Order: sequence, then structure tokens, then C-alpha cells
Amino acid sequence: MNISILQFKPTLGKIIDNFKLVDTLMKDDSIKSTDVVVLPELWSTGFYPKPVKDFADKCGYRTCNFLSELAIKNNVNIIGGTVIVEDDGNFYNRCFTFNRQGKIIAVYDKIHLFSMSKENNVFKAGHELPIFEIDGIKTSVVVCYDIRFPELIREAALSDIEILFIPAAWPLKRLDHWQILTKSRAIENQIFVVAANSAGYSSIIDPSGTILIEAKTDSKIVTVDVNFNIRTEIKDIMDILADCNKFQIKKEY
Repeated sequence: MNISILQFKPTLGKIIDNFKLVDTLMKDDSIKSTDVVVLPELWSTGFYPKPVKDFADKCGYRTCNFLSELAIKNNVNIIGGTVIVEDDGNFYNRCFTFNRQGKIIAVYDKIHLFSMSKENNVFKAGHELPIFEIDGIKTSVVVCYDIRFPELIREAALSDIEILFIPAAWPLKRLDHWQILTKSRAIENQIFVVAANSAGYSSIIDPSGTILIEAKTDSKIVTVDVNFNIRTEIKDIMDILADCNKFQIKKEY
């Protein structure tokens, strides 16, 4: 499975410009042979313009129409990063995923909202992690700050996903955390991790923690052919999840 990350830093609040940039990137020759395209967090607005109500996509209609057309035109699955969505009077940091036919196959609202940026005061948190298939491969998606909560991703791993997608807008002043956490989530769950970060250092990591490709800070498209036999080989040697036992914390007396 060929997986491509579109790494770019969106211009804050410039929705039309950011849509045009994605449209241009999707015309790159490398996209013609890829199976999955992954966008970063809040790619259409940046993280995040205020007040968000002035930049929100009502129920995600504009975003969905745009990404659906791109999926059909390029015969590609799209992990649609996230966008600001207004839905039933609330605002969400929402990810839409499309298959090659341009149909929505998963919707995820970011569960862990970044309190340092007051994201939790603006957006409503999601409460459900999607498990879905892309070209027959079971997968899931979380967003940025979510990766600091390993129990969330372990739940997905216990559903036997093979790959985890992580759209993000992770600041490079905490780059070491980003690199350590993405590798850790891959190693401890024995899954592929595809981390698309708008600020840079997007990466695709195999279940042993090996970085298959890593971008730096420039806007670019990075692509890797993911061989899922690697995961099988690793699990044949040491199957961590098979040894994962439930336990109870001992109460103090």
C-alpha cells in the first residue's frame, strides 16, 4: 500500500488559499500511484483562527465536497486531516475519511483537546474512536494531542488495526516529544503509524519503531510503500498484544 503525506503549513485563516494549495499538491505526479493521501490537522484554516465561528465549515459540507471530488478524480483514499466544523450549534476539530469512490467511511472528532491553547474552551470533544478499513486494511485515526494518551490508541490496537493515522499541528519546540511518542505508539502496539504534521517532521513508522521516511520542515509530499508482511513477521517473533492481560490496581488499606 502506497501512502502519501501532504506536509504543509497552512496560512492562518486563509481558507481559499489553503484549499487551492491542497488542490495543487494533489496534482503532483507522485499522487498518481498512491493508495492513501493524508492531510494534517486544521489544514484549511491553520491552528486556529479566532473566532472559530467565522471560519467553521457548516456540517463540513464544503470540505466533504472538495475531498470527495479529489478522491474520485485521483482514485485514492483520503484521510482528510481535520477542519473546523460547526454542527448542531457546536464546533468540532473533525476528521473525514473518504474511499476511492468519494464516500465518507469514517468521521472522527478529536477527543483530547489541547488545553494549553484553550482548544477545550472552543471545541466540543469527541467520544468515539473509529475503526474502519481502507482497501481491506483495518485502521483508525487520532489527532495530534491524542497521542499523549496511550490508552486510547491501545483500545484501537486491541481491535486489531494494522495502521494508525495521526493528522497533527504539533509545534517543533516539542519536536522530541513528537518523535518519541509517535515511535512509542508504533512499538507498544505493533502497528504502522502515519503521522502528518503541518509544522514538519511528518513520518511513517513501522511496528518495530523504524522510521521508513521522515520529512523535515519544508512543504512536500512524502510517500512510502508499506509492506504489511513486516508486521506479521514482528508479531510472529513477539506478539505483545497477545500477552496483554487485564489487571486491577491494588487498593491501599
